[in-house]
Amino acid sequence: MLRSLYIKNYVLIDNLDIRFNDSFTVISGETGAGKSIILGALGLVLGQRADSKSIKNGEDKCIIEAEFDISTYQLEPFFIENDLEYDTNTCLLRRELFASGKSRAFVNDSPAALNVMKELGNRLIDIHSQHQNLLLADNKFQLRVVDVMAQNELLLAQYKKEYSHYQSLEKQLKELLERASQAKQDEDYLRFQLDQLTDAKLIEGEQAELERELKTLSHAEEIKGSLYKITELLNGEERGGVQLIKEALSTADSLEGYFPEAKEITERLRTAFIDLNDLASETSTLKEDIEFSPDRLQWVNDRLNILYSLEQKHKVSTVEELLALQAQYATQLTEIESFDEQIQLLTNQCDTSFTELKKQALQISIKRKKASDTISKELMGKLSPLGMPNTRFRIDFVEKSEPESDGMDDVRFMFSANKSGELERVAQTASGGEISRLMLCIKAMIAGFTALPAIIFDEVDTGVSGDIADKMGDIMQELGNKMQVIAITHLPQIASKGKEHYFVYKQDTAEQTITQIKKLTNNERITEVARMLSGATLTEASMANARELLKL
Repeated sequence: MLRSLYIKNYVLIDNLDIRFNDSFTVISGETGAGKSIILGALGLVLGQRADSKSIKNGEDKCIIEAEFDISTYQLEPFFIENDLEYDTNTCLLRRELFASGKSRAFVNDSPAALNVMKELGNRLIDIHSQHQNLLLADNKFQLRVVDVMAQNELLLAQYKKEYSHYQSLEKQLKELLERASQAKQDEDYLRFQLDQLTDAKLIEGEQAELERELKTLSHAEEIKGSLYKITELLNGEERGGVQLIKEALSTADSLEGYFPEAKEITERLRTAFIDLNDLASETSTLKEDIEFSPDRLQWVNDRLNILYSLEQKHKVSTVEELLALQAQYATQLTEIESFDEQIQLLTNQCDTSFTELKKQALQISIKRKKASDTISKELMGKLSPLGMPNTRFRIDFVEKSEPESDGMDDVRFMFSANKSGELERVAQTASGGEISRLMLCIKAMIAGFTALPAIIFDEVDTGVSGDIADKMGDIMQELGNKMQVIAITHLPQIASKGKEHYFVYKQDTAEQTITQIKKLTNNERITEVARMLSGATLTEASMANARELLKL
């Protein structure tokens, strides 16, 4: 419930602090006194858009605070989800507007986004104005009314979870089909590239080896000649290096008997002889192995040209990178080949989810149709005392072609205020006054099933009077036994039903005109109700009538 509303520097309001009770409160006042201003301030603190023009003339800042008792409304999950401070008993909303155009919003003194404040406000209070009567033509609103009466909250929560799952599967399937379609277009290209790389029979390290062989083959004659020359210089029959060292070794060996230092010379010459003799053998073998082969040279060139061509085509520089591409193409083709299996699997999952959705939607629909009879009878019963004794009302159901977030039902409120009139959609046949009364009855009907802490009726009684106004007051008074109800009214019949009565008025000072509000005493209520009955001039009859209405 709304415990209090504090307003400072808003339009014509200097400073107001209003306390509310938990039952039925009425607010009255002359036209233009500022009742709508107070409601506008409340709208701002509930998350409506701000306008710097709303700040009282000459002031830099406007503050609006609303305190709510939320002890019975289990809002902790909402506070946790939105990272807000939670108090089990109290929720304080504050809005600050600045002349610069800036605006700040707070929930329990913590900064909050405006959309979060608005969502929270919708959970705390229902402001019902004449403008809201337009909702009656909205099929979504009509469906919500039926669901409230059918007590479909749990079923709808389960259904929405499955609907979200179904949508997720459909999205995955759509994306997979798009990928598969694109992949099918790419398949021939990928297969050609893979076949070309596979046919090349690539071997890791092959390119470096071939490039070395190419150099050798290209200089075969030069290499063979050089090796022959080295062999001859080392091991030639006449004056080869090996023979010369052998002679030096023999000479040094003969000196050892009388020249001890010759022993070291002998060892070193022996080592050199062994190494050079081995080297001469190796060069001799190598020169025999070197053969110039034009065919092999051509093959190596052709093979390297294939590798270079593939590398240039794929913008890489090594065979290893080509092998990596080959593996990548193979993986992509394997994935393409598995698309059909994946698509079939997802399609089956979508079908299963769709079947479950339709099953849950049917359960919801059965409860809706069962509740529709109760709604029709209860509404006609409530409307009859409100000057609509011949009202006929029916809820028609049309099945949707595809599941939506609220099920597979389209509902239509069909209405006629006359016995013989054709039932037509509410928005097409009901007058403004009829819609106003119908909405009041709907709110009264669903009040016991909803968890709204408070409801405010803003002049929903416009266009009615007399006994009908009295019956509307009874409905609001009855609602006040179940929840907090605040009614802004011009009708004495409704004003007299309130447990408390506030009066809004303008006060003129030397500098300005400001809006004020005060809680009326019993005697002041008698005077105000009498004024509402007779106008500016009070009569003894109107005073007596006011006492009768107030039972004072």
